[in-house]
Amino acid sequence: MTRLSVNINKIATLRNARGGNNPDLIKVAQDCERFGAQGITVHPRPDERHIRYRDVYELKEVVSTEFNIEGNPSEEKFVKLVLDVRPEQVTLVPDALGAITSNAGWDTVGNRDRLSRWIESFRSAGIRVSVFVNPDPGMVEGAKLAGADRVELYTEPYAAGYHADRGKAVAPFVEAAKTARDTGLGLNAGHDLDLDNLAFLKNNIPWLDEVSIGHALISDALYYGLENVIPMYLRQLQ
Repeated sequence: MTRLSVNINKIATLRNARGGNNPDLIKVAQDCERFGAQGITVHPRPDERHIRYRDVYELKEVVSTEFNIEGNPSEEKFVKLVLDVRPEQVTLVPDALGAITSNAGWDTVGNRDRLSRWIESFRSAGIRVSVFVNPDPGMVEGAKLAGADRVELYTEPYAAGYHADRGKAVAPFVEAAKTARDTGLGLNAGHDLDLDNLAFLKNNIPWLDEVSIGHALISDALYYGLENVIPMYLRQLQ
């Protein structure tokens, strides 16, 4: 079964809007697990506009499922954080400073040497490494050559094209996923996945290991409630 990792960045955004500790990020993470989530994802950024670095240390003490930390390893503070916390998985994302959200995968060919150094450092600490890539078989192969354990497919283009022509939208992701499978890489996916488009992606890529979903899931929780919406997403993956 494809695992569901809930990205709780949006909970931190809501908390930070008023200061204080409402909603309680730690409690929400624990509740997500209690409601069926099989992982918790955070993506701290240098300006700490949502997840704060101290949140990550505190979450490590309570998360009982898989803990996944996303971010740009070009930031020395991020590298130190990951090596201190030692999550089950780190996902390397080439975010630009000030980016609202992730908007592209790595050029794993042009950045192979840098990626290899980071990946070796994290794997030496016992951390599984996933590399965020566009749905390009060449970029998937580049991640393998750099030493990654998995790739995470950047699915915003799939979500953007889904309602116009879902077969056309998913096709490049299936090809990239086949390359990952053929080269022995694990496979994750994330960005703009929701209750409308998730099942079709899974049905076309049944060997998908994990999806990371935050914005859409938390938005849906405003209507359905967090306790209800996590099982709704899990059903799309069955």
